[in-house]
Amino acid sequence: MYIEKYRLDGRVALITGGSRGIGRATALGFAEAGADVVVASRKLADLENVAEEIKRSGRRSLPVAAHVGRMQDIDSLVARVTDDFGRIDILVNNAATAPAMGFALDVEERLWDSIMNLNLKGLFFLSQAVARDMKQHGGGKIINVASMDGFRPEPGVGTYAISKAGVIMATKVMALEWAQYNIRVNALAPGNVHTRLGDSRFLAMPGYEREMINKTPLGRIADPDEMVGAMIYMASDASSFMTGECVNVDGGISVC
Repeated sequence: MYIEKYRLDGRVALITGGSRGIGRATALGFAEAGADVVVASRKLADLENVAEEIKRSGRRSLPVAAHVGRMQDIDSLVARVTDDFGRIDILVNNAATAPAMGFALDVEERLWDSIMNLNLKGLFFLSQAVARDMKQHGGGKIINVASMDGFRPEPGVGTYAISKAGVIMATKVMALEWAQYNIRVNALAPGNVHTRLGDSRFLAMPGYEREMINKTPLGRIADPDEMVGAMIYMASDASSFMTGECVNVDGGISVC
């Protein structure tokens, strides 16, 4: 009985940043749990590979090229998914960027806008568009991917940290206002994970990976697959009385 609450059979999930890292791992995990999955990111070729993996598991999948930092792409993405699948039951806002490191005294407006447009503005307005559809269909689940940096900034990525702190607050605002429509909104705050974005920071700062490992009680960097269990929990009926929360999956670094 309780295991069945973690199933996602018959549900339609939209995952941004779905071509690699946490997004790809979540897409495959959701498909294994029974969901049909739409994966979106800027490059269609990378998405097509993920969609084919999902289809081989027996689930429907659709790859859609979209830049969710652009309002016109948000509207067309939601229209494409609802036209093909009829509704969206689960939204995972995973797409994010930190195209360059920059200390607070040196950050330029262009870098600030690039990060905020995708990490926060795009996340909010895509959630809004999907929530309007969810409202018409009796509810749904939204999962925002935040970061441990939203709680405790790391050097050189202050703008990214500010954006992720905004994601945590956006999660609470959405949860409060949309609970009346049976829309539950929660967030995942990963710690250090081996993704292209995460590993780029280690490459830019020699010795930093070892420093983070030493600070993490579990003593290592996570793999993307280790985020999927929490994702499935938040997407499924197992979390039916949970909203407005941010779940830290960070190897214990936040308790140090």
